[in-house]
Amino acid sequence: MPELPEVETTRRGVEPYSRGRRVESLAVREARLRWPVPVDLADKLGGQTITAVERRAKYLLFRTGRGTLLVHLGMSGSLRVVSHGEPPGRHDHIDLLLSGGHCLRFNDPRRFGCFLWLETGEQSPLLQHLGPEPLSAEFDGRLLHQRSRGRRSPVKQFIMDGKVVVGVGNIYANEALFLAGIRPDRAAGRISRARYERLSEIIKQVLTSSIEQGGTTLRDFVGGDGKPGYFAQQLYVYGRAGEACKRCDTVLRERRLGQRSTVYCVTCQR
Repeated sequence: MPELPEVETTRRGVEPYSRGRRVESLAVREARLRWPVPVDLADKLGGQTITAVERRAKYLLFRTGRGTLLVHLGMSGSLRVVSHGEPPGRHDHIDLLLSGGHCLRFNDPRRFGCFLWLETGEQSPLLQHLGPEPLSAEFDGRLLHQRSRGRRSPVKQFIMDGKVVVGVGNIYANEALFLAGIRPDRAAGRISRARYERLSEIIKQVLTSSIEQGGTTLRDFVGGDGKPGYFAQQLYVYGRAGEACKRCDTVLRERRLGQRSTVYCVTCQR
């Protein structure tokens, strides 16, 4: 599943081709996504100029004077920039044709993504109750420590809770906890503020580094310019169960937490 760095990479990739451009038309070849594409979406978007391309959590927000196009990539989706007239592939479900000769093409083999419309001033229930952005000043060790008090759930599940902080997906939770030296199965409420201070800074560093390098290369993800990311080359633990720890040579262990693969080092993490 594309995580926050992949979505931010996509935002940065498509923004230069879409901001300030007029929507000439919308072609929907498959409307049966996670939620059906609104039947009047083409009418809402047609003729509108995209004034900004923003991201909230894993959602992309294409702002116009009339409202906002809300896009989610789902589990396997990608949004790419192609030329007008380029033939669509099997899973190319939606084309957003823009002035200037470019098209934003949405590909989603599993159809868990979405294209929805928000009128100006309308609040989407999908964006309500979300925690702060992990790269914002609002997110820090004090916040994590405060919200973790009394929680018995594993710290990995805690930092992946979108109501606590958005966008810390499975890959980056594994990596951040390793670099912070915290076992992923430790109870969130039993971790000190000092350790949360370090963890929050490392989460910021890991996400920032991944964004700068174009996201994590996954089988289903392709960046907005059609190029994969390269952060996967630097992974310390994710996907490396049974291999030697890069720091101490201890064999990395794997277990399931919240139905997610969790890899850690019993020596480096406590």
